[in-house]
Amino acid sequence: MTSVDSLFRTPSLPSGNLKRKLEIPDAERAYKATKLSTETTVEDAPSDNDEDLEAGPALPPDDEEAEDGDRFFGGGVTKSSAAALDYLDQQQDPHNSNGDDGETYTAEKIDSSWLRRLTTTFEKKVTKNAEQRARYESQPQKFMASEADLDAEIKTWSLLASHPELYPEFAGSESVGLLVGLVGHENTDIAIAALEILAELLDEDVDAEAEQWEVLIGALLEADLLDLLLSNLARLDETLESDRSGVYHSLSILESLGGQQTTAERIGTEKVLIWLCRRLEKPEKTTTQNKQYAAEVLQVLLQSSPLLRRRLVLEIDGVDLLCQLLATYRKRDPKKDSTEEEFAENVFDALTCTVDEAVGKAKFVEAEGVELALLMLKEGGFSKPRALRLLDHACGGAAGQAVCEKVVEAAGLKTVFGMFGRKVDGTTTEHLLGISASLLRLLPGESGARIRTMAKFTEKGNEKVTKLLTLREDYGRRVGAVDREIESEREVLSAEEAEEKADEYLSRRLDAGLYVLQTVDVILAWLVAEDSGVRELVSDGGQLEAVRGSLQEQLDGLGEDGEGEGEVGDMLGTLLEVLG
Repeated sequence: MTSVDSLFRTPSLPSGNLKRKLEIPDAERAYKATKLSTETTVEDAPSDNDEDLEAGPALPPDDEEAEDGDRFFGGGVTKSSAAALDYLDQQQDPHNSNGDDGETYTAEKIDSSWLRRLTTTFEKKVTKNAEQRARYESQPQKFMASEADLDAEIKTWSLLASHPELYPEFAGSESVGLLVGLVGHENTDIAIAALEILAELLDEDVDAEAEQWEVLIGALLEADLLDLLLSNLARLDETLESDRSGVYHSLSILESLGGQQTTAERIGTEKVLIWLCRRLEKPEKTTTQNKQYAAEVLQVLLQSSPLLRRRLVLEIDGVDLLCQLLATYRKRDPKKDSTEEEFAENVFDALTCTVDEAVGKAKFVEAEGVELALLMLKEGGFSKPRALRLLDHACGGAAGQAVCEKVVEAAGLKTVFGMFGRKVDGTTTEHLLGISASLLRLLPGESGARIRTMAKFTEKGNEKVTKLLTLREDYGRRVGAVDREIESEREVLSAEEAEEKADEYLSRRLDAGLYVLQTVDVILAWLVAEDSGVRELVSDGGQLEAVRGSLQEQLDGLGEDGEGEGEVGDMLGTLLEVLG
């Protein structure tokens, strides 16, 4: 006799044990087989002695001899059968062309009444399954039917995703807790079905209002969704196709919940981050979709919350792990447009988010991340632009001094300035300028690292300074053209209307290259302040006054409460004083 363990797997069993999918008997096939066996008799079979028997189907009867009820038409359907089919078509057609008063088929209306009916039915089937499982624990064949009914009922909740206006009412019902509770069901097929529905309800394509999202998410988390999700992930075996889908739906739920900072911080516990990191480091011959998805979910969580970035660094040592994962792409490129390429992209993004934090920068230096990034700049293909962006973020901010010093110590100036001297695209230019500005801002005065940096700008007859002035003229023209357009538009607007469009105007200026222009001006200001030869070169080019005006605009645009803006304001004020 088949054992219970071969049919169902409980959470306490190790993940290596195989489970079987719930098999529902095909009632229609069984009925047809029975009907065929009872209707076929010996008399029905042809006789071997019948010499007049002709092979093939009999010819259709002549119209004159056949009765109307038995006559076949061109499609091979009798008149009575055709009438029956016509009747069915009329019942299914809400616009009965015959004008009959008979009943017509109408789609069920999805509203509060539907939700209450579904809630009642769902609760009954959950309860019945639980009772039968408890009563017939050692006889699974006796509760398989209730399991099948429950599985079908779970799928009915899919309709709710098309009607988010019902989310608040659903969130207030007992069905929320029951649906979430099924994630921990002994039968993993039931658990996976519940996960799939929850993923659909939380999908970003659902056209729900913010309040509808919040009330649903609050109810799900209140029902201990996160703990059940993690417990279920621990028992899923990704060597099985069904379990792989369960992991995928779980990741989809985490991604949907992690899109906002407050929710991300509620679900981004140490256990969640540990599971994601372990999933990332799991070796695979070919990067699977779930491994890539785990990297994407981690990136979403880290992008949403500075707290989670610090938690990854301090509680898990995630920076070292991410650096190890990226080291394989120092020279090797993933296949273009592959799952592995998307995985690597997400790991780069996750590490870039992490090094924006002060603790992340310190761990990045400790994990030899600076050296890895510099090697990628020299040897990498796919990794080269991503390593440059990573290094720019790591050097930036008031806490980037240790990273800047490590760049100089690791002979990174030659690599960075070598790229700056070549013709590169706008994004590369932006990151190279960002690194240069951080070096000048953060390297201590009179230190060997600062002196070496200044020498790189002025070597070969101020070659890099000349390049900066060329960039300033180019981006100055672009931003100036947009500024003139904006000024022309403002002339026909009231002060209030112009204020409402302030964000749009800023966005247009940034698209024209405002950030690059301002970064160039900060770098030129530092060089003018510390080298008389550069001051003379900038003055002779007629750019000194323009640089001074740019710094003043940046200073005026600083807010009062932004993190790090005090240090930036002090820097800009000091540079303005030096420029005179």
